[in-house]
Amino acid sequence: MNERLELYKQLLLTWTAKVNLIGPEVRANLDEHIAEALAAAEILKPEGDVLDFGSGGGLPAIPMAIVSPEARFHMVEADQKKWAFLKHVVRECGLNARVYGDRLARSLERFPPELRFSLVVSRAVGSPEEWLPSLRGRLQQGARVGLFQGTPDVPKIAGFERGEVYRLPRGEANYLATLMFHVEQE
Repeated sequence: MNERLELYKQLLLTWTAKVNLIGPEVRANLDEHIAEALAAAEILKPEGDVLDFGSGGGLPAIPMAIVSPEARFHMVEADQKKWAFLKHVVRECGLNARVYGDRLARSLERFPPELRFSLVVSRAVGSPEEWLPSLRGRLQQGARVGLFQGTPDVPKIAGFERGEVYRLPRGEANYLATLMFHVEQE
């Protein structure tokens, strides 16, 4: 395993012993969760500015950022202990990333006005139908969305076309559903 991935894993387990960053299932299967994030990076090939919403303990964003140095990751996490951890990992692993300790709506107001994302990833965060439309003004034409979820169903969201659905290697119900953003011409 990559030296920075090993460092991330060590930091995650150390911090989780003191702060609840990940649950028991993730802790017991951490290598598989990291492998899942790496498989997603291979599929999505992150580049440009990438938004990870609800970053939690850094899965999938941290492993993806480690293997995608040409991308700049923007991680949004509202929980103070989790974003403190993310900032520590970004520093320790020397990642091309920025952590926003806030809710998505408030983070959108803090982003530089010219910032446009080429990729958005999120792992099991609410209903994409509710939060994804708020990103429209922050997405490049053709931007992709990668939703890590337990079902192959892809939500229908105006302005987004259904992409491929990939079965991820961990467990029976782990999928990466993709969408593509497009601006409708009038």
